[in-house]
Amino acid sequence: MGDVLLPHAYLKHSVCVASPTPITLCPVSAVGASKVEVSMLEMVEVDLGQTARIPCNFSLPGESHYAYINWFYVSTSAHREAQGGGLTGQDWEYKGRVAMENDFTLTISRVTLQDARTFVCQVGAGSSGVGENRTKLHIYKTPEPPEIQVNDAGIPVTSKEIPKIAVCVSKNGFPAPNITWYKNGSPLWQDDTRNILSTLIKESSGLYTVSSSLFARVSREDRQSRFHCEVSYRLVGSDQTAASEKVNVTVFYSTENLSLMIESPQPQVREGDEVTLRCEGDGNPPPEYNLLKVQRDLPSSNGVLILRKVKKEDSGRYLCRTFDLDSMMKLEDTADLSVNCKGWPGGRRRQGDSSWALCCPSPSPIELHMNLCSAGKLLRSGKQLKLSNVTLESSGNYSCEVAVTGVPGLFRSKQVNVAVHTKPHISSKDFLVLVQQNELVTLMCKAAALPEPTITWSINGKVRPICWMQSWGEVRVLPTTGASGRRRASLGEAVGSEQKIQESKGVIIVAVIVCILVIAVLGAVLYFLHKKGKIPCNRTGKQDMQRNTSI
Repeated sequence: MGDVLLPHAYLKHSVCVASPTPITLCPVSAVGASKVEVSMLEMVEVDLGQTARIPCNFSLPGESHYAYINWFYVSTSAHREAQGGGLTGQDWEYKGRVAMENDFTLTISRVTLQDARTFVCQVGAGSSGVGENRTKLHIYKTPEPPEIQVNDAGIPVTSKEIPKIAVCVSKNGFPAPNITWYKNGSPLWQDDTRNILSTLIKESSGLYTVSSSLFARVSREDRQSRFHCEVSYRLVGSDQTAASEKVNVTVFYSTENLSLMIESPQPQVREGDEVTLRCEGDGNPPPEYNLLKVQRDLPSSNGVLILRKVKKEDSGRYLCRTFDLDSMMKLEDTADLSVNCKGWPGGRRRQGDSSWALCCPSPSPIELHMNLCSAGKLLRSGKQLKLSNVTLESSGNYSCEVAVTGVPGLFRSKQVNVAVHTKPHISSKDFLVLVQQNELVTLMCKAAALPEPTITWSINGKVRPICWMQSWGEVRVLPTTGASGRRRASLGEAVGSEQKIQESKGVIIVAVIVCILVIAVLGAVLYFLHKKGKIPCNRTGKQDMQRNTSI
């Protein structure tokens, strides 16, 4: 290592030449010292690319009439000097970048990493001797923010080896920065449960890249831990730090607790709600779940069952079970689902509807006694009445009667009307009506339906509408007359039987036969009376005339 003279050709006012007058004409020199004394700063700091200023202050003895100043820098190579303005190859690196101000301060512009060295200021005063001192120039470059890469493969708590948690890298800093690891805000140091490995790389640019790997054992609690790294470096006048983002580590551990959750839009599940049953365990990764209703398997998707438009029949106890392969433990949990009535569901129904129920809503937490009635008749005790394959006869008023158990007189009821809509049903049958021609006859057609149907009569092809559920039709009988009724409602139509009306041509024949029979019977009676002598008539008169003649 040697001192290299900074050449005069690159310095402005490189030498302060003393005049016949006292040396004090030199700006920062002082007179009166016993020897040449040079004072300098121990260290000068500057950011990469900026201008460095290295001051040099000195004192001369009183008898000195002139002085000279030389600037050197300490090189790691062999000692070299430049005399008479001669240059060495290495000195070209300062060409156009160095200068000396009027107060003998050395300035270096656009500093590079190679400028981080020691500079020497040498002052000579002839017979008074030579004095020198030195300043170390420090160059700084802010490193890039640290980047952290977590072990995304996951870490099992049962790992026999100490696993890698994450790697932290900070690039292009000068001088080499340092990396510190943190867990939940607390610094981590190397011990028996963790290991920290760091590497330092000097790039071709002269900047440094530092990398640090954290190895540590994990526990179940580390599933919520937050890790980050921090890089520390020096800038002009202060120490600086920069932190990476905080990351979570995927930790694998066995399942110890299992629960079955019921999720619904409201605390009290009502008919028609969407209910989700979900198996949840505290293991990672989660095991396979088997969700079922007691005594009945359910088509769940790995422990999740969605019941859309839940019904009263979905009430019951549900079971979730699992088998953890890591701990070889079998776990299970149950939950009871109670589906309440959505309300007092009256209104319109269709004939044949099944799985329909009337129920009394009872959100009250106290014990209640409920009866379901229709037309004053008790149908069922309880809060629900199931009706299947409803018909027109199922229509009517239903009532829910609620009484507080053990409190006489505390009673309340609510009524609802149920209308079962059906196609028309015709109650008449085929029959024949015997009438005489031109006789006026009354026909009747009966139909049952909801809503109210429209009845039309068809007489010899002519349609005659009559809007009554029970209809009469007056018809003047002709030689061929036929009438039929058609019932039409919103759910369909039905055609009634045809009532045939015919004129009777055998009436006269029947009357003649009846008359002959009456005459025959009368003749027989008279003949019988005559034989018995019950009728004197002409015979008695004849005897009296004969008796009078003989006299």
